[in-house]
This record gives sequence, structure tokens and C-alpha cells, in this order.
Amino acid sequence: MTQPKRVLVVKTSSMGDVIHTLPALTDAASALPGIRFDWVVEESFSEIPAWHPAVDLVIPVAVRRWRKSLIQTWKSGEWQQFKKTVAANQYDAVIDAQGLLKSAFLASKAKGPRFGLDKYSAREPIASRFYQFPQSVPWEQHAVERVRQLFAKSLAYVLPKAPGQFLLNKDKFPKGLVNEKPYVVFIHGTTWPTKHWPENYWCELAKKVNQAGFHVVLPWGNDHEKARAERIASASSQATVLPKLSLADVAGVICEAQAAVAVDTGLGHLTAALETPAVSLYGPTSPVKVGAYGMGQKHLTLEQCPTGDFPKTDPEIFTPMTPDVVWQALDSQIKRYPSISK
Repeated sequence: MTQPKRVLVVKTSSMGDVIHTLPALTDAASALPGIRFDWVVEESFSEIPAWHPAVDLVIPVAVRRWRKSLIQTWKSGEWQQFKKTVAANQYDAVIDAQGLLKSAFLASKAKGPRFGLDKYSAREPIASRFYQFPQSVPWEQHAVERVRQLFAKSLAYVLPKAPGQFLLNKDKFPKGLVNEKPYVVFIHGTTWPTKHWPENYWCELAKKVNQAGFHVVLPWGNDHEKARAERIASASSQATVLPKLSLADVAGVICEAQAAVAVDTGLGHLTAALETPAVSLYGPTSPVKVGAYGMGQKHLTLEQCPTGDFPKTDPEIFTPMTPDVVWQALDSQIKRYPSISK
């Protein structure tokens, strides 16, 4: 294989998975000067790939929406337009970094040799049948490292030994959206009910953050999250509930934060990619393979919390991860990275 110049990446979702793919592009751009990427991604995350300096064309898809009404999808012409766009260029390599049947099918519509995970490495082994060049990548490691290895093997370069670098272009993010500085961002929204840190704990943590001289900033993504953000803010003497923002706007807010506290959710991974010090809270999930990756990230798990009798919370699983425990971790992060002036 000659040195590739133009590569198509297929990584459609979720937000965390898309973000976990970015360091692989950084590796490739360093090892193969001049390489450029196009990227197939779910429409709701289409802002993210363009933040990497090695990405040219972002090709949105709407698989989640399309599956709800296949007839409407066909009538609208969206599927035909996607096929036309993705087949418009001849690629030196097409890399399915998702390893699912749906992503492999999307990759098959592009022109160029197809690479992906082999049947022992992919989440859905049948996906490997769509690739001319399936690659073996061990499971027992963080998702970022798996994608980095897939790219290095597919594009034939030596994987750097240093940790992965996201290398996002922060000039693309708005600045000055929050006037009250310094501030800490509370990333409180997530999809699983059991991954939510208890609301009363957020309220208590807000008071501790205020007492330490920091403003609290609360983003939200839907009406339910907005209502929770308003309740948390009402318990705080210094808090701002943000208006409805684009993903780039939220990134700008995170960039200028002194630190963040996040549940296990996509915006927590964005915080890591932006290199803002953070404490990520893990209850029913484990950070070992899919935790926030990068400098300044502290994973707080139930195993790290004290044992004993605590007042019951909702969800109950987070009972021992009290505001005191989280504040100690957050305070340590803030003091460890004092040079990050916001």
C-alpha cells in the first residue's frame, strides 16, 4: 500500500465513541504528513470531527432517525444523497472504526479498500465480512488505544508510544459565554437513570464549590435536564443555568472552565478532549475501557468511596459517593492544575 493521502473514517456514534476516535487521526497526521480525512458521523454529532485539523469533509448520516421510518427516508431522498456524497471520491483507505453491521454497511458504499476490526475484535463479528482488510486489535485495553491501533495497522505506520492527543482546534469555539469566572461546570445529564448522580448531592456540591470561591455553570440538553439544572442552581448562591447551546458553544464554555464534574456521558468525554481538569463519576459503569481519556481526568468509582451507613439517595447505587467525597477529588484536581487559568 502506497502512503495514503485521503482516508474516509466511519464512526457514527455515540458522542463518546466519536471523541475516542480523534487521537487516532492525530497519530496518522503525525506519521503520514499530508494525510487528510473525511468522516461519516451521525447528524447530532456532526460538529465534532470538523474540530480536528486533519478533517476536511464531514458527511452526516441519520441512521437513528432513518430507522424509525424507512419509507419516509426513501421518499425524502436522504439515503440516495448520502450514497452519492460518500461515493463521490476515491479513497486510499476506508476505515470502519465502529465495528458494527450498520457502520460496515455504510462503509461499503464508499470507493476504496475497506479496513476494520476482524471477527474476533469487532463488537458485531459479522461486520468483518464487509472489509477487504480486517485487523486484529486486542480487547483488553481502553477504547482510544484500540482505535489508535486499528488506524496504525490499517495505514501501516508505527503507533506512537506516548498517550493519545486529541489536538482539537479550540479557535472554533466561542469565547466569553460565561462572565462569572472562575467557574466549575456541572455536567449532570445522562441517558441511563442509574448513571445520574443524586440531585440532592449536586445541590450540596454546588454549595461547596461556591464556598471555595467558584461559580457553578450548568448546561442542559432537554427540558428535563433544564429543570434539574434550575433546581441545582436554586440551591446555590452563585450559579448560572446556560441557555440552549450548540455543541460548539458548550465546548467553548468547558474550555474556559477551571474544572468540571461529570457523570458518565458524552460531554464528560468532551471535557477530557478539551483538556479541562475534571472528576468523572462512575456508579454502574466502569471507566477502565471507556472512561474519560486524557490529561487532568480523575475517575471516581464506588470502590474508592468510604463504607458505612449513609442516608438513602436516588439512585441508591451512588449513596456512598457523597458530596464530601466528590469535593475532595475536585479540590485536588483544581490544586493539581493551577496553571490552567481560565
